[in-house]
Amino acid sequence: MRVGVWQWRSVPRSKNLVMDGSAMAMMGATLTIDDKWVVQGLEEAREKLDITDSELVVDFSSVARLDPRAVTALKNFADVADDKNVKVVLRGINVDIYRVLKLVKLAQRFSFSS
Repeated sequence: MRVGVWQWRSVPRSKNLVMDGSAMAMMGATLTIDDKWVVQGLEEAREKLDITDSELVVDFSSVARLDPRAVTALKNFADVADDKNVKVVLRGINVDIYRVLKLVKLAQRFSFSS
């Protein structure tokens, strides 16, 4: 099952995978979250934090609301991103979702863009 769509936005900074066989770290990535699969999309994004070394943009433009499981998944995602020192930008957040993030004190852990 494909939950999100990854779009690599920049050239990797690490060594070439073909040349030395090591994994490449990505400078930035974008993940689009599907409204029906928010929790699964955030779990996928959390796994991708290992290969993203600076910034991850998570597009919520197709998400209308967050249920309690999605809020918990977003908190866990923020914890891992903080541990890995990866900046997370939430794009396309609607006013209702932003209010939820403010109420549960998660808004200050993310950057936002329209």
